[in-house]
Amino acid sequence: MTKYLAKIGLEMHCEMSETNTKVFSAARNSYSESPNTNVRPLDMGFPGTLPVVNKEAVRLSLMASMILNCSQPEYMYFERKNYYYPDMPKNFQITQETKPIPVGIYGKVEFECGDELKTVRVNNIHLEEDAASLDHFYSTSNIDYNRAGVPLLELVTEPDIHSAKEAVAFLEHMRSVYQYAGISEADSKKGQIRCDVNISLMDADKDETDPSNWGTRAEIKNVNSFGGVRDAINYEIERQTEILENGGEVEQETRRWDEESGTTIRMRSKADAIDYKYFVEPNIPKFKISQAWLEEIRATIPELAMDRKNKYINEFGLSSYDAGVIVKEKAISDYYEECVKVGIDAKTAANWVTVNIVGELNKENITINDFFITPSMLKQITDGINDGLLSSKQAKEVFFKAIEEQKEPKNYISKDNAQISDATELTRIITEILDNNPSQIEQYKGGRDNLFDYFVGQVMKNTRGKANPVMTKEILHSELDKR
Repeated sequence: MTKYLAKIGLEMHCEMSETNTKVFSAARNSYSESPNTNVRPLDMGFPGTLPVVNKEAVRLSLMASMILNCSQPEYMYFERKNYYYPDMPKNFQITQETKPIPVGIYGKVEFECGDELKTVRVNNIHLEEDAASLDHFYSTSNIDYNRAGVPLLELVTEPDIHSAKEAVAFLEHMRSVYQYAGISEADSKKGQIRCDVNISLMDADKDETDPSNWGTRAEIKNVNSFGGVRDAINYEIERQTEILENGGEVEQETRRWDEESGTTIRMRSKADAIDYKYFVEPNIPKFKISQAWLEEIRATIPELAMDRKNKYINEFGLSSYDAGVIVKEKAISDYYEECVKVGIDAKTAANWVTVNIVGELNKENITINDFFITPSMLKQITDGINDGLLSSKQAKEVFFKAIEEQKEPKNYISKDNAQISDATELTRIITEILDNNPSQIEQYKGGRDNLFDYFVGQVMKNTRGKANPVMTKEILHSELDKR
């Protein structure tokens, strides 16, 4: 059977959520579930309205290009992409086509996929306006202009990706870039990330660097979740493989991902070039990008996910896995940084964040911003452990009780329910238990080592779980050796 190599290119669209207004109008740029509340006449294509460029959106676009190792243009200008669709009432989209941000030089993105470091070339990244959104019902469709004119950053890669796993890893990396750089929340639940996926198959034995060996590609439009991207790619690879194995030819076409059926569905055939009649936007004069401004922007690039991960490993002593879990979401990484800042030991904080906190977020399907326990509250618990007031088991009980009752952990920490760490008291309790279990001691001495756990259990039962477990085991070993 012929082996095929998948060639996958992505067109990632990400709404910029970190600007106060839209890209060409003064309408508020914020997520709203109430339709048609963040609008101005320009967003609805009213005659006589004129666009004004949002400088902050341009600044963030240029910052993104720097992070992705792209070149920056000498001049910035916009073009009209002419087409009719109900979500674009003025019948054109203001975008960048002939002069997007990289100018003749590929950008480059390095990202982790499992234990491997992968590289994807960036064809271009450009700033444009988003379209309105349509809600389709049984007998009618409603239009919501809240999204119309939201600044949209489109990233176009070369077909350097070879699997669904790599594609998702790349998208997760880019989401973290946008979040850490303060460009976007990059929240797919709010529709802020959408992706077009281009897939073709080629003979795996041929030279991948020669485009003439590439297969015919299919484009899957508007996949709105990373899981959807993964499933659409896997399905499309299987579909194209079956066609080729049966002696057929893959048709160049546009398809859509249907979540209900788990399949891609043909929308239309796709020619090599669609004439959108691009021309320079006459109402936005081109403007020069000064080197001084570029240097100013470069100086404001914040610490990114990989920077933090390296810091957590090299300075805080975390494992690569734990550091990766923490930096995956910027909000969680910010929470962890605050934990360390308020005085929690870095490794202790990492254990709580990666196990208990992330687990609770997943269980309740909430974000860290909605999580009740703040870093300062978590410190109340870790201080309780350090001061000998709480055992590890008690600390978890306090943690979950504080969440359940929405009260600060300190309300459940007191000397009355503190763990027993007094050696004299523990020795008294252990001696009494051993005196009452002579037959078990005899069996233990005879080789039944597992009875040690029985004695530990008896101590915990006697103290209602308050005995310091480390001290309990040390004293038990000592007392058993005496007998």
